[in-house]
Amino acid sequence: MTQSRRMSLIEAITNVAVGYMLAVATQIVVFPWFGLQASLGENLALGGVFTGISLLRSYALRRLFEAAQRR
Repeated sequence: MTQSRRMSLIEAITNVAVGYMLAVATQIVVFPWFGLQASLGENLALGGVFTGISLLRSYALRRLFEAAQRR
C-alpha cells in the first residue's frame, strides 16, 4: 500500500511537532549543564529553526522512500 503525498505531509508535521516540543524541553534542561543561558523565547526560536529543517528532511525522505518502493 502506498501513502499519498497529503498523508506523508501530515505524518511529517505530526512527527516534527512532537519533536519540537521534546527538543525545546530538552534544551531548557540541557543547555544549563553546558553553561548556555537562553530565554524561553530564544529556546522556542532555536527549536523553530531546527523544526523547519526537520520537517523538510522528513517529508523529502518519505517521498524518496515512497518513490523507491514503486520501482
